[in-house]
Amino acid sequence: MLTAWRAIVNRWRLDRWRGLLPVCAAHEPQMQQLDDVRLRKHGLALRYRAKRGEPLTELMPEVFALVREAARRKLDMRHFDVQLLGGMAMCHRSVVEMQTGEGKTLTATLPMALYALVGKGCHLATVNDYLARRDAEWMRPIYEAIGLTVGVVETQMSPAQRRQAYACDVTYGTAKEFGFDFLRDRLLLRSISEGRSDLIGSMIAGEGVQHEQPVQRNAFFALVDEADSILIDEARTPLIISALPTAEQELAVECFKWSAAVAGQFTESDDYEYDHEKRTATLTAGGRKKARLLAKPPELDAVGMVSIYQYLEQAIMVAREYHRDRQYVVRDDEIVIVDEFTGRLSEGRKWRDGIHQAVEAKEGVTVTVATGQAARVTIQDFFLRYEHLAGMTGTAMNSAGELTSIYRCPVMAIPTHRPAIREAWPTKVFATDEAKWNAVADEVCAIHELGRPVLIGTRSIDKSERLSQLLHQRGIEHQVLNAHKIAAEADIVARAGQRGRVTVSTNMAGRGTDIRLGEGVAELGGLHVICTEMHDAGRIDRQLIGRCGRQGDPGSYRQFLSLDDDLLFHAFGPNRVKRWKAAVGGDDSRAQQFAARFRAAQRRIERRHYRQRRSLLYGERERKKMQIQMGQDPYLDSPH
Repeated sequence: MLTAWRAIVNRWRLDRWRGLLPVCAAHEPQMQQLDDVRLRKHGLALRYRAKRGEPLTELMPEVFALVREAARRKLDMRHFDVQLLGGMAMCHRSVVEMQTGEGKTLTATLPMALYALVGKGCHLATVNDYLARRDAEWMRPIYEAIGLTVGVVETQMSPAQRRQAYACDVTYGTAKEFGFDFLRDRLLLRSISEGRSDLIGSMIAGEGVQHEQPVQRNAFFALVDEADSILIDEARTPLIISALPTAEQELAVECFKWSAAVAGQFTESDDYEYDHEKRTATLTAGGRKKARLLAKPPELDAVGMVSIYQYLEQAIMVAREYHRDRQYVVRDDEIVIVDEFTGRLSEGRKWRDGIHQAVEAKEGVTVTVATGQAARVTIQDFFLRYEHLAGMTGTAMNSAGELTSIYRCPVMAIPTHRPAIREAWPTKVFATDEAKWNAVADEVCAIHELGRPVLIGTRSIDKSERLSQLLHQRGIEHQVLNAHKIAAEADIVARAGQRGRVTVSTNMAGRGTDIRLGEGVAELGGLHVICTEMHDAGRIDRQLIGRCGRQGDPGSYRQFLSLDDDLLFHAFGPNRVKRWKAAVGGDDSRAQQFAARFRAAQRRIERRHYRQRRSLLYGERERKKMQIQMGQDPYLDSPH
């Protein structure tokens, strides 16, 4: 009932905004008659009107016409009417769903330009530094043509450079950088208010008193690109600025090392019980006895056995759940997390609650000290601070309820500029992983012989490398795109739609990219996408599928699944999956009957993650409420 009501309201809103399209078009001839100097002056005049208090909703048609003309003149790109609709929706605190290839980057210039007129600064949050820099440089001529300034915040920037970027009318950057700058500013302001220049303040502000000032302005307007990835998938991710380590935390390093070294001696059922849904290990009485009898370094004499048990349980869990070239890569004596949802490296990010240190110990790299925290905010809580919030993505409808209830942002599905003609080929289910990968390789060979380009999506780095070996054995020339080859991403993606091209990729090819078809490819049937595994969230599968059939291009896709896929184990546990495999008995034709179980598993995990995010939101609200009642800053730990 609620879904049907949302659909009615959304249709009413779209119909109302369609009524503004002729108003935008009526302003266009006037804009076309202006030369570049007068076009910029017109933008400054609109800024003057906005600062004097004229409602932005009344200025919107004229601003959109101005931006459309600037884009046509500077980039030879004229906003389609459906892009104007998307811009209008984002100006009314909505998350818009626009299909792949519909021009979200260009559409974003409309609400950004409108809100920038107020002069309070607008932030566009992307998923990584590369996309932030690319989009800012690409769209810069549009903003500058109407008198707006553009800045970019990147990881390696100094406080002075960040302050300059935030002072611009429009600022591009990642959600992570925006959040960390917010926390650094809070720490700095506390340091200044206490009348001292302590170590934290010095680290944040740089040398010299003249630099000790915040870099950000107040949170006014944020537009979140790939909104479902940032606001949903990363909602639970805490951004933490660490405090200085203590002697106890230094001792913990030895505990991590010892636990990692002996974890392999513990066996399931005999020494520990494993909860596959919660992903936790619990030592049995026999396991605890074994832990007490094992030889330990002298440093651990000061650690109680209860803590030893906890370190062991964590080491066992990490050995089972965290795998190299899936959840992380090892680079320069360091563990670098691979983002499950984007396939890209999450530079500077660490797992919390000691998991990162346990993984470091498992891999034999330098174990970092698990420090305390000086400041903390979740992605979810950070974006709720903005006075105005909007988003855009290719896959938001699946999360419409959550985005509306938590962020107060209704989801609006924007029509495509041209009808989609993407073909869905029947899903194939196999009894074993080996049979699935061989079938994938066979289909790649068959499609490749036709001259059509093929994009194969894999869930992790090691699986992309495994498929690459199979294709090498069959003599198929191909490109591999994963977190090990991020520098070549733009070039590989740019060529993925060429005739006869075969590209094996992780989720990196699922977001922020646009694959254009080469000459003559459309006549052959367009790009064919192969999905080799379903993800925990159906939106990620849709992102990959969306690489084909852009803007009315032909294309097709097929999903390949097996009873060995991680999704089934995570949703139903190994015992039930073993029974299904026994019933199939290695017969691939009988495995097909389990196709519906995969979507059921996906829905189960989606609901589980949603409950966790709701719980997180409640916990964060209670924590903040308590700290405010105690007269403390809710984002900072109390100074010692």
